Amino acid sequence: MNLRGYRVRDEPEINFIPLIDVLLVILIFLMVSTTYQRIRELQIMLPEANAAKPEVKPTEINIGVDAQGNYVVNKQVFRFSTVEDFAALLQSAAQDGKDPVVIINADGSASHQSVIRVMEAARLANMPRVTFATRIPSS
Repeated sequence: MNLRGYRVRDEPEINFIPLIDVLLVILIFLMVSTTYQRIRELQIMLPEANAAKPEVKPTEINIGVDAQGNYVVNKQVFRFSTVEDFAALLQSAAQDGKDPVVIINADGSASHQSVIRVMEAARLANMPRVTFATRIPSS
């Protein structure tokens, strides 16, 4: 005896649209929150080449920043007053050199603000080539 009658059983259906939406949101979250860094674990021996030395060496402006916030520009002590004064000092230190390189030698304990002041002064002096000096840790 069949009390239910004759019915066509519907096959269960899996809707993939919400699953794809959730996976895309997770993928976007992982892409945004991931930090990319250089792989430092690899020991790479760079190839050698005989390249011509550059004919014109760029003008270098060495700036030292110690832990107390004192500044030295090309071995001359400078008292920081304003970013504009520091930018004028950088321009005079460049000695009309073409596209000078600003090298910041900051103490590891120097305040972040001290280094940012140097970078801001280099920007105001129209010197976009800024680099930082580091040392190789002794093993």
